[in-house]
Amino acid sequence: MLVLDQSDRRGPFYYQVFVGLRDAVSAHGHAPTTVYTESLDLNRFGGEAYQEDFRRFLEAKYRNRPIGVVVTIGAAALELALRWRPQLWPDTPIVFSLVEEADFKRLQPPAYVTGGIVNLKLKDAVTAARAVVPELKTVVLVGADWERQVLFRNWNDQAAAGIPGLEIIGRPMPEIVERVAALPDHSAIIYTGLYSDGKGDYYPPSDALSFLAAKANRPIVVAAETFLEPGGIGGFVIVPSLIGAEAAGRALRILDGETPESLPPSVIDVVKPIFNWRQMQHWNVSEASLPKGSEVHFREPSFLEKYRWRAVALAMALLVQTALIAFLLHERHMRRSAEVEARSRLSELAHINRQATAGELSSSIAHELNQPLGSILTNAESAELILASPTPDLQEVREIISDIKRDDLRASEVIRRMRSLLKRAPFEKKEIDLNQTMREAFDFLKLQASTRNVAIYLQTSPQTLRVKGDPVQLQQVILNLVVNSMDAMAKMPYGRTIIGRTEVNGDASAVISICDSGPGIPQDRLNDIFDPFFTTKEQGMGIGLSIARTIVLAHSGQLWAENQSGGGAVFHLSLPLAA
Repeated sequence: MLVLDQSDRRGPFYYQVFVGLRDAVSAHGHAPTTVYTESLDLNRFGGEAYQEDFRRFLEAKYRNRPIGVVVTIGAAALELALRWRPQLWPDTPIVFSLVEEADFKRLQPPAYVTGGIVNLKLKDAVTAARAVVPELKTVVLVGADWERQVLFRNWNDQAAAGIPGLEIIGRPMPEIVERVAALPDHSAIIYTGLYSDGKGDYYPPSDALSFLAAKANRPIVVAAETFLEPGGIGGFVIVPSLIGAEAAGRALRILDGETPESLPPSVIDVVKPIFNWRQMQHWNVSEASLPKGSEVHFREPSFLEKYRWRAVALAMALLVQTALIAFLLHERHMRRSAEVEARSRLSELAHINRQATAGELSSSIAHELNQPLGSILTNAESAELILASPTPDLQEVREIISDIKRDDLRASEVIRRMRSLLKRAPFEKKEIDLNQTMREAFDFLKLQASTRNVAIYLQTSPQTLRVKGDPVQLQQVILNLVVNSMDAMAKMPYGRTIIGRTEVNGDASAVISICDSGPGIPQDRLNDIFDPFFTTKEQGMGIGLSIARTIVLAHSGQLWAENQSGGGAVFHLSLPLAA
């Protein structure tokens, strides 16, 4: 198969024609086919001498190459093939492509010639121009002179369209660019292909279109699909690959044994309404205004189209994350509810433990109350006797009243401490002085210690220890630790001593230490004493130290025990200092 191309095939149009032809040949599996191609370059070179030289070149080149079919691209190539056939390829069929209907009628090819006729109409170009410029008033034609003639021959009744035409042909490129940059509104440019600017300077048609599109102030309707990329907005365009594929199909059928007479020339459907999405966006052209069945090329995909799988993955990740956040929020709510419930239960247990502690201290508390009440009664009776005398000593009465007032305050303080210990209140953190909490607890325990022959001492830190906590519950922890130490020393005949200390551990925490002189804690039981219901007392419940540790943990602190080297046990309570 010998392919004669009237162009130099530098431009994309004729290259795409050949691509369509080559792909069709490659897909043909009946027999291997060799394709030879020759570019005649008739757009830039012509004349009898050039044509004769080219004929002799082909004669010499293909002298020993059998040619089964000649395929021509363009009317000029067909015309030369018909002239050269008797000398170069006698009895060889010719298949033409890219031939307008007017050229086909003019050449009147014989029966051994077949091919596809292209029917490109100026009327269709104007229809496309109306689609992109709704109020179209002026059409500007830019193209080679021979293409202008073809267009007008295929549309004899130009006036019927009602569109005046302004031709810009045969002028230098700078003038053409200047003219298309200053066109009136409601006008459109129809570009068919420009090979020469009138001064003998030749351009590939796509390059010429790029020059025009860079300066044009109106949309450019084009006649070929390959003119879309350089800046054409589109139109009813020739699809070059379809031309090549159709020509290859006819040629292959001939090579397979069919005759050209069985494949008569016919008009082929290679003109499609195709538009450039980028130019449509530039000129604000709606897709709805395009002719029916139009294709839109170079459409930029939307974000979802361009990143579909990434968007799906992102959406799934967001859904999973949302579900996870919802689950975590639910878990947080449930955890807070559980914490509130746990604190409520802790408060109940702590209240029960305080009641039990108060029961153990009841005899001491009663004795501590009886002392000021008995003193008050004695002082009141003495005051009555003095007042009953003929000459009462008022100064002594005043001293008695002062003693009654002091004893009353002492009894009130005992009752206040007892009420503070026994009151049932929700867990509430507030900033307190740990030294003051220790003093109140040790004051409360002085009488109990005296009753049990226990000497208790308190050594507080010289600096104020501010912590955040519930004063009642922290005081309960201290009471539990001191009472446990008293119980541990109950069987000792003498030397019962408890020392309480408060100190600062660095800059972050305050530490309370309760030391006793008892027998200490068995080494194998050090890790068990804080477990619930573990006790060494005959009547003990085993919840005091467990509750104490739970209270300390609720205050973000630590509670631990150890034996002293000199004997006895020591309990340490560490709490973070308030910021």
